[in-house]
Amino acid sequence: MANATCTHIDQIEVVDPSAQGCEDCLKMGDSWVHLRLCRTCGHVGCCNSSKNKHAQKHFNQTNHPVIQSFEPGGDWLWCYIDETYVEA
Repeated sequence: MANATCTHIDQIEVVDPSAQGCEDCLKMGDSWVHLRLCRTCGHVGCCNSSKNKHAQKHFNQTNHPVIQSFEPGGDWLWCYIDETYVEA
């Protein structure tokens, strides 16, 4: 989507991360590539480049729209619903 605007910035919360790694991969004893933080509830999941795609699965289950990079120095946010980066 070119020049899309996120219509879900009102759902962005200050959250505490649920884990320091992918919460679901840690339970499974598996690995991940990059981490994403749900800005609605704080769930930490692995990115779509990871084999388990737990951040996407979390969105599919909860419809929590906005994630943030949970990598050192990563400060970008992404809205799954509007398919755009978020300017908050």
